Amino acid sequence: MSLYLQMLGTGGAFAKQYFNNNGLLFADRFTLLIDCGITAPLALHQIGKPMKDIDAVLITHIHGDHVGGLEEYAFRMKYGHGRKPVLYVPELLAEPLWEHTLKGGLGQDGIESLEDAFDVRPLREGQAVELAPGLSLEIIRTPHIPGKNSYSLYLNDEIFYSADMIFQPELLEELVYRRGCRKILHEVQLTGPGQVHTTLEELLSLPADIREKISLMHYGDEMESYIGQTKEMDFLRQHEMYEL
Repeated sequence: MSLYLQMLGTGGAFAKQYFNNNGLLFADRFTLLIDCGITAPLALHQIGKPMKDIDAVLITHIHGDHVGGLEEYAFRMKYGHGRKPVLYVPELLAEPLWEHTLKGGLGQDGIESLEDAFDVRPLREGQAVELAPGLSLEIIRTPHIPGKNSYSLYLNDEIFYSADMIFQPELLEELVYRRGCRKILHEVQLTGPGQVHTTLEELLSLPADIREKISLMHYGDEMESYIGQTKEMDFLRQHEMYEL
């Protein structure tokens, strides 16, 4: 079975033109929303995708451009459709997601925990989980902000979807050379030092046979000026559909 990806946005945290880096992953009749940032509800509206048609949402880490739309999503599903949406969340993120991000907005009579708002499905590192027929997922902890957990995704044991992360060449080499990874969807910071992100310069230092597997996302609004400067790597585009 083929997987398809439609990015709701492809921009970094401060990008305005390209929206937050969130995507819809389609496996036959199953639709997974990867991250639900501030711009996700608007992006879903623009492409004509009702929230009720999303089967589950998964978050990679707790930053506004990845979880800022969860409050609206939960409220719309509760009051508009009478059900709790399925939430896949790395187990170490569940408590801080509620206590430090969602409690202030969602907390009220009847919603006093993450489980009151969502059908919570915890994920553990190193354990592949079948989300639907033809779609398995493994979370891989990757460094982003010191002291805060962030998790990249390995789909069907062959596709790497990066969270926001500091450059990890050894991980990419392991995935490609030892685990048979054939496609890499990787965040990129086009300008400035890569203190908490992977820079284009760093990705360009990878061997050509790894670069040719990479599509770039989570970039700034200056992306158009970098076309032709990424060697074998291409840019994912907002709202376009890709077969993985």
